[in-house]
Amino acid sequence: MLKIAPIEDADVAAVIALWQRAGSTRPWNDPAADIGFARRSDNAEILIGRDGAAVVSSVMVGHHGHRGWVYYVATDPDHRHKGYGRAIMQAAEGWLRARGVEKLQLMVRADNTQVQAFYESLGFGEQKRITYAKWLDGREPTP
Repeated sequence: MLKIAPIEDADVAAVIALWQRAGSTRPWNDPAADIGFARRSDNAEILIGRDGAAVVSSVMVGHHGHRGWVYYVATDPDHRHKGYGRAIMQAAEGWLRARGVEKLQLMVRADNTQVQAFYESLGFGEQKRITYAKWLDGREPTP
């Protein structure tokens, strides 16, 4: 049975390892900095799912008052197809609902068809948008 709770200090290394195992990290994003930033915000939370003592799923959830967003949705590859991804997403939705947020959005890379199918199975629909990004420290755009 999956037990879901907010991240604690002692969980940070295990969550980063989970994100790496699940393929959720990118060279241009520092996962420890992302965790710290989310934990300092009143409008964000990192929820983790445990199977026994092992951290096997996670989601970073937050909002800006109008829309909610999720990032770092991950399930340990050795624990997939057990409903943990669905459970962690339900927890993120509940977190947003409790704060009065009515819409949840997320981004998926165009070539990640397996993850697209997962979100479609949860009732998400694709919205036609173009996403623009700019690094505020002057770095070149990343894929």
